[in-house]
Amino acid sequence: MIERFGSGGPFEAAVGYSRVVVAGPLIEVAGCAAVRDGRVVGVGDAYEQARVAGEIVLEALARAGADASHVVRTRIWTTDCSRWEEIARGHREIFGAHPPVTLMAEV
Repeated sequence: MIERFGSGGPFEAAVGYSRVVVAGPLIEVAGCAAVRDGRVVGVGDAYEQARVAGEIVLEALARAGADASHVVRTRIWTTDCSRWEEIARGHREIFGAHPPVTLMAEV
């Protein structure tokens, strides 16, 4: 059985994707950026963007009945790895109690 959950964000319908898909025991969450109400949050603030993106992940997981303790992998994409400590702080605040495997890469 597959269940799909949207967040109501404007890009889901435009692109044709779900924020969360539950397939049996697996929960997949689409990539999340620091965008609320169609606007980027924390422009120029890597910590704030990482924290908000993490909150959006947690909100998506909650729709599927899960939380941070269920996350096994995250991927962090940044345009400036020199700001890794700020980004890590935001990620740690969201997932630190249940640290997943992760990747941070500069794109």
